[in-house]
Amino acid sequence: MAYTDKTRGIYNDVLKGIKDAGLFKQERFIHSAQSADIEVEFPSGASLKKAINICANNYLGMSSHPDVIKAAHAGLDSHGYGMSSVRFICGTQDIHRKLENMVTEFLGTEDTILFPSCMDANAGVFEAILTKDDVMISDRLVHASIIDGIRLASALHDTYKHSDMAHLEEKLQLHNDKRLKVVITDGVFSMDGDTAKLDEMVALCEKYDALLFVDDSHSSGFIGKTGRGTHEKYGVMGKIDIITTTFGKGLGGASGGCVSGRKELIEMCRQKARPYLFSNTIAPPIVAGVIKVLEILSASTDRRDKLEKNTVFWRKGLLDAGLIIKDGDTPIVPVMLFNAQLAQNVSKDLFEEGIYAIGFFFPVVPQGQARIRTQISAGHEIHHLEKALDAFKKVGKKYEILGKTKQEIIDRYGM
Repeated sequence: MAYTDKTRGIYNDVLKGIKDAGLFKQERFIHSAQSADIEVEFPSGASLKKAINICANNYLGMSSHPDVIKAAHAGLDSHGYGMSSVRFICGTQDIHRKLENMVTEFLGTEDTILFPSCMDANAGVFEAILTKDDVMISDRLVHASIIDGIRLASALHDTYKHSDMAHLEEKLQLHNDKRLKVVITDGVFSMDGDTAKLDEMVALCEKYDALLFVDDSHSSGFIGKTGRGTHEKYGVMGKIDIITTTFGKGLGGASGGCVSGRKELIEMCRQKARPYLFSNTIAPPIVAGVIKVLEILSASTDRRDKLEKNTVFWRKGLLDAGLIIKDGDTPIVPVMLFNAQLAQNVSKDLFEEGIYAIGFFFPVVPQGQARIRTQISAGHEIHHLEKALDAFKKVGKKYEILGKTKQEIIDRYGM
């Protein structure tokens, strides 16, 4: 047996080091459907506790929407549980084609291809469309899945400082001799909640003949006047060459993702993207559910509008309480604590107050940038947010962080 006591000891030492550094992550077990009110088992074996969830990607409250559940049931009955195949062999149904067409219309692009997840979409797209003669220029804070996709491609990779348009232009000039240049960014940056300056980026890409890639996973369904995403917010619909997004957040919360954009690029993904070629297709009940989500969002902006109001209320409440949050106008609202152990302690105490919010720390965010990432939903009512604010005030008072500056918190707790 190769897995010896020595081998086991190596891994146990590594895990102990993670725990000693205050970086150990533990799962909580939710015993109810995903919604604003949930029942949680934590730690494992503990009695169930009712809590308000303020850390889900359920931005539009679609995860448990009765019409979406009904549509998923109908999809299960009519098209089965799974396809037992990748798309190009025998894994494409009429509803897959229907969903791709609906996403194309919703995002205002030319064509769309589905992937099992947006992580798969990001893992496959760059390798499929680029060669060693090309260059990828990415924002330094893009999502981990984009970084993984970049690593798989043969094209040269360079970065620019976060949202620094002058630095981006320098890099476009530096690489102006490449066959193709692709500028890569998140639409909404998932850890900080700020948005990419897509209007300025489109102008730069047009000036230097570069393609623009946007991962809009934390935008689709609710950013922009009709929820199309960050390209709608910045008035550049039709000018983004590649959009990737997920169905695991605002667009239903189940799973699945896509690449949407110029038709030639989508066809390249269909021919060459490895996660598309070698992964099972999205299950029929999920496809049917996402179709219903898009029908609901196309008919009304009520949920998107409610989310916007809830976000304004939440951001103002945290600032009035004296907490430090990241600037922005999205429903991702990080409460900055800077110290990993402090973030974990605050999360634990919030849970005791009936608020489910998780501490984020290295390696999810840079060292010294630990935080509680709160995420607001259209499924929240004001009474949910008021209770959560009261809990933040009580816990913040306990740790004496209300009204304190970043340096004062670091001086007390370290980084």
